[in-house]
Formats: sequence, C-alpha cells, structure tokens
Amino acid sequence: MVSKTEETQLNRLENQVDNGGGGAWEYLCLVRKLKVRRSEKVLKYGLSILNDLKKRSGLGSEEWTLYEQVAIAAMDCQSLDVAKDCIRLLRKAFPESKRVGRLEAMLLEAKGSWAEAEKAYSSFLEENPLDQVIHKRRVAMAKAQGNISGAIEGLNKYLEIFMADHDAWRELAEIYVSLQMYKQAAFCYEELILSQPTVPLHHLAYADVLYTLGGLENLQTAKKYYASVIDLTGGKNTRALFGINLNVLTPAFQCTSAIGQLAKGRNKEDKESLELQSLAATALEKDYKQRAPEKLSLLSTALKSLKVSS
Repeated sequence: MVSKTEETQLNRLENQVDNGGGGAWEYLCLVRKLKVRRSEKVLKYGLSILNDLKKRSGLGSEEWTLYEQVAIAAMDCQSLDVAKDCIRLLRKAFPESKRVGRLEAMLLEAKGSWAEAEKAYSSFLEENPLDQVIHKRRVAMAKAQGNISGAIEGLNKYLEIFMADHDAWRELAEIYVSLQMYKQAAFCYEELILSQPTVPLHHLAYADVLYTLGGLENLQTAKKYYASVIDLTGGKNTRALFGINLNVLTPAFQCTSAIGQLAKGRNKEDKESLELQSLAATALEKDYKQRAPEKLSLLSTALKSLKVSS
C-alpha cells in the first residue's frame, strides 16, 4: 500500500517529467519500487530511454530491468508489438530464464490465447509449486475471462499456502462483496485486521460489511469498527463519521438509529449511542465547515432528520 508521502513524491516527479524537467529514469525506478501501475507513462518514458542508444547504454545491467518493465506496461496498453519486441530481446539475452518465460505466458494472456497461457502456467507450477507470481497470474486470467468462481477457487488455494498475503485477502474480500457473499467477505476482513490492525481501511470495510449483514449484534460491532477508524485516523475519516450517523449505502437509515430501534429499553447502550452519534455529528459539521461550507446546511438538515430518539 502506497503512503501519502510516497504518492506525493511520485506525482511530483511525474509532473516534472511531463513538463520536460527530466528525471524519467528516476520516475520509472520509483514506479517499480512502489509497485504501482502507471502503464501509459511507463511505456512512453521507458521507450524514450530504450530508443536512445546513449541513455540505454548508461543503464548498464538495469537495461534489462527496463525492458521487462516496458514489456509489462505495453501489454497493459495493448501495445503487443512493443511487448513482443522487448520480450524477444530479453529471451535472446537470457535464453534459459524462467522470468522471461513468465513474460511470454503473459503475452499469450494479452493476446487472448487462454489455453496456451494456462498450459504454460501449469508447466511452471509443476517445476515450482510455490511460485507466487504464477498463482496470481492464473487468478487474474480467470477474472479476465469472467470466471469468478475460478478466481475465488484460485485465491482460496493460494491463501492456503501464502496466508500472509494481504493483497490477496483484500482481493478475495472485494470479490465476495461484489457477489453479495458478505459473511465470506467479513471473514477475509477479519484476517486482514488480525494481520494489519492499524490499517484504517480494513476496519472501515469490515464495518460496512457488518452493517450490510444487519442484525443487532452486527450493527453494534459495525459501530465499534467505525469508531476504531475514527480513532486510528484522528477523526479525519469522513466515511467513518457518516458510518456512525448514517448508513452510507442507504441514506434513509443510520447505523446508530438502527441499533436504537433494535435495542430499545437498554438505557446505558442507548445513552452511549447518542453520545457517540453526537460527537461524530459535531466532527462532521466541523469538517464540512472547512472543506465544503456550501453544503453544511444540507448536512445539518440530514443529521437532524435522522436523529436517534432516546
């Protein structure tokens, strides 16, 4: 996950290169380091270096790393002839390389030659069953073909081996949410929270799923996780503040209000819910005053209309 500081640095460097200020190689290195996809930019600036003999020669052994980076970017952009040329040069330089073999299989994917790509990936896994890249490529290929059940099966098998892969858990959770399989999605987010307890986005996604599932226990737990997001972000997550006050998916209801309806008569819990909602509403109004003052009246009206009855 890219931090705000890293994203700012990347965007600043990208603007510099876009405006002719140099630093194309530094930009490409940072994209690679952060593992982000800026395929069009990588293709453009990568080719500008590779097509310049002087610049390319100055890279030394990093020249081949750039060929690989440009090949992947070219496949993303469907510039398959460029990708093919880069892979051909890499194969010539490294005739026995499994890494180049993966690129060749990815090129088959990009061409839509699914059966040939699957055959190549299966061959790689026979030689090395623990090749994470190949496992992920098979999942990506299943998704590209619209085979969501195959993608789920592939991710579950992958996570049996690589249980600490946070990106895979998040990917699986998002697929489950898209299929309205909320209990399965909740399990995935629980795994993420256990392994990365200080990442607010996991708490937020888990709270959303619990609210969607409904029921008193889930709603109360959702409220706690919305509150934990507020705590982890210093009160600066607007979505979590709304989560305390109202359901961001169906604005006609609010999380605290729903709990109030299901738990009437529990005076202590009712009081705590009211206090929490009041604090979240105050924080929201303060946030709107600073960032969207023209919409403050709309927010105030909505919060008043959804007020929890004591």
